[in-house]
Amino acid sequence: MRHGGRWNFLRQNVRMNSAVDASVLWAIFKGERTAEGWMEALQGLRPESELVICEVVYAEVAPLFRTLDEFQDKLTLLGIEFDSIRPESAFLAGQMFRKYRDEGGPRSSLIPDFLIGAHALCQAGRLVSMDRGYLRRYFPKLRLVTIQP
Repeated sequence: MRHGGRWNFLRQNVRMNSAVDASVLWAIFKGERTAEGWMEALQGLRPESELVICEVVYAEVAPLFRTLDEFQDKLTLLGIEFDSIRPESAFLAGQMFRKYRDEGGPRSSLIPDFLIGAHALCQAGRLVSMDRGYLRRYFPKLRLVTIQP
């Protein structure tokens, strides 16, 4: 099950989707100074890809809203769909987290970050996110979409 030194289930879908990280949605929904840049980035991606979030991102952003309907309405306005983490993505997240811990990584980065990265790599192809370093290190084939702060 190898493909170019990695798992052969990576990027089986034909069209590249764009997974969106919680940090991007927080910036947009809280009106942070980077919100406009993130909005432009998402709008630029929409013609060529679906925008998706996984369970982890959904749960991390949900506290910003009082109701599920309010949250769903905001996601719909942004053109973001829910995409469940598949078993192969969860497996890859676990493997990368084990590598991280074996290399002496502290528990400050927990499995949710690795689930988001693995979901983006296996099921989307790219991730719209602030680069926190671990993404490039543990998911080197993942395309990152970032903005200048």
